[in-house]
Amino acid sequence: MTRRTITVASVGRFVGHLLFALVAIAGVAWVWGAMSVHLSGNTFQIGFAAVVLAAVFAFGIRFYKRRLGWLSLVAIAGVIGVWYQGITPAQDREWAFDVAHGVGAKVEGDLVTLSNIRNFNWRDAAQADQSWETRTVDLNKLQSVDMLTSVWDNPEIAHLLVSFGFVDGQRVVFSVEIRKESHESFNVKGGFFRQFELVLVAATEDDIIKLRTNHRQEDVRLYPVNLNAQQRRDLFMSYVDLAQDLEKNPMFYNTITANCTTTVYGLARVIKPDMTPDWRLVLSGHLPDYVDGLGGFDGSMPIEERVEMAQITPKALSYSGADYSSAIRQGITSK
Repeated sequence: MTRRTITVASVGRFVGHLLFALVAIAGVAWVWGAMSVHLSGNTFQIGFAAVVLAAVFAFGIRFYKRRLGWLSLVAIAGVIGVWYQGITPAQDREWAFDVAHGVGAKVEGDLVTLSNIRNFNWRDAAQADQSWETRTVDLNKLQSVDMLTSVWDNPEIAHLLVSFGFVDGQRVVFSVEIRKESHESFNVKGGFFRQFELVLVAATEDDIIKLRTNHRQEDVRLYPVNLNAQQRRDLFMSYVDLAQDLEKNPMFYNTITANCTTTVYGLARVIKPDMTPDWRLVLSGHLPDYVDGLGGFDGSMPIEERVEMAQITPKALSYSGADYSSAIRQGITSK
């Protein structure tokens, strides 16, 4: 009986030590990721070494005083948390030219004036004749919403853009993007650890979509979304609200929690409050299937056929006319 009790106690202690070690190792791994993004050289080496030594010290205490070991680990996490929370987003960095401005918005009744609409003439994937414009749109004339997905590498991951069409022929595309500084390039680790701010870009289709189809030659697909007039208005105004929020309170991009699809999920709940989170918001290449399941597309077309029909990059590469928006929509129906 005594031997069995000792054995159970030993197993309990082992499991407790193992759990403590796993939590400590996971925490140290997270700290390495965060510090490697925000610190460099001797500062990184000294800072990370101090964290590792502190974690080892807490593990040693754990063998003698279990609660004190956990308390030590919590104290270490608290110090790291204070440092990390001190990394704050800003509006006034030296931004890359294509995200130099986020869209601004002013609402007067049914009229919305959008400032800093990007209307670049791209010469290639990295150079453009720059033009930032101010336009006023009438919400009563909002007649269409199109969802576009753009895949550049892994077909499981797509960038999401939403294009709003108006009766007078205007089209405004909204895109939630990382806001790189002029010397930066995107990397996944930085996307997890507050390296990049988040920006809402408003642009013309000749700029932001043509850049992806004709210059980057990404796999871009366009899907007309089935919304009534009030839903279209609500979705547009959700972007307007986001633009105004970001203008007052900048925020960080996050690869999982605040990216082009998860942000739009929060916006889209204005339209369909009972929408539920879904793995396809992370593996955004599957987003059309998610929207189809929510009844977001008109008609009963099989999703495989709809995805095939939605492809616009070949059309964009072959068109020679002046009306890019009409060219990329040829053959796309909402049946």
